[in-house]
Amino acid sequence: MDTPPVEFGIDSFGDRPRDERGKVVSHAQAIRAAVAEAVLADQVGIDVVALGEHHRTEYAISSPETVLAGIATATKRIRLASGVTVLSSDDPVRVFQRFATLDALSNGRAEVILGRGSFTESFPLFGYDLEDYEVLFEEKIELFHRLLDEKPVTWKGITRAALDGADVYPKTESGRLSTWVGVGGTPQSVLRTARYGFRLMLAIIGGAPDRFAPYVELYRRASDEYGTTAQPVGVHSPGFVASTDEEAKELFYPGYREIRDRIGVQRGWPPLQRSEFDSDVARGSLYVGSVETVAAKIARTIRVLDAGRFDMIYSTAGTVSASARLRSVELYGTQVIPRVRELLAEQPSAGASS
Repeated sequence: MDTPPVEFGIDSFGDRPRDERGKVVSHAQAIRAAVAEAVLADQVGIDVVALGEHHRTEYAISSPETVLAGIATATKRIRLASGVTVLSSDDPVRVFQRFATLDALSNGRAEVILGRGSFTESFPLFGYDLEDYEVLFEEKIELFHRLLDEKPVTWKGITRAALDGADVYPKTESGRLSTWVGVGGTPQSVLRTARYGFRLMLAIIGGAPDRFAPYVELYRRASDEYGTTAQPVGVHSPGFVASTDEEAKELFYPGYREIRDRIGVQRGWPPLQRSEFDSDVARGSLYVGSVETVAAKIARTIRVLDAGRFDMIYSTAGTVSASARLRSVELYGTQVIPRVRELLAEQPSAGASS
């Protein structure tokens, strides 16, 4: 059976870049920068742009679908996804309505990637108790799954008001909104994704991607057992492309360290050492370097995980200049992706002929 071609995307949280004078830009400027980067991605042939929801000063995007709607009006073909929508602290009905609206504006290009969120600022912000972290996601993803059928829904839980034959509008033209679940590495999350028949997006932000291979196999086995359809998995990881390996690392590292250490203080991580960074670039899940270096590393990950999509989080080092970020997106679309396709054609992934 022929496998579909691998897709390639870019991810951003609306990280605030520096301007040409070296000053970190405002949130408004960062949002406009994300739109400009997505327009360029559309022009250079990137398949998907995914925008993540955050509620922190480092990141400008708290409402991905709003920014994606702006991108929809300025692009022709690129698909528009969240990466992720924090469903636990949102309302499933409103999430469906917003993305169905985005789907209409973009002529069917909308995708939603649901997640519990690696940050917790949204919970107190919207009046949710972190003690309910698990039940919030479990109930809300079950309701969202029902809403995707686009039929009247009767539902009852403990985290929001019950629904009795509620019909939700607008409907999508295709009849179903494309839905993924972002998973950071727990078997329970993989099983849940398989149970609902959603696509699996692996968030691999550190360490060797090889360690996620068992989750891909678990997803496929569980899909068979649940009677759902296992679809090609996706991977999203940080990356940055420049003319040479050294230029990419020197541009990327200062901002990456700054953000990593700021978050690390809250989570009890030790300060990032340059040796740790270099190791993750060489052998882990930082796709930082020249075109050839990044392409070879992406191709290897796709083979190891038999992935159907790779999304590069290109703005993780938020303090890189806006112009350098644009250049990274351009190189990714015009040179990295074609080179990855060449490498995959030379040596397909293990499951390519299955």
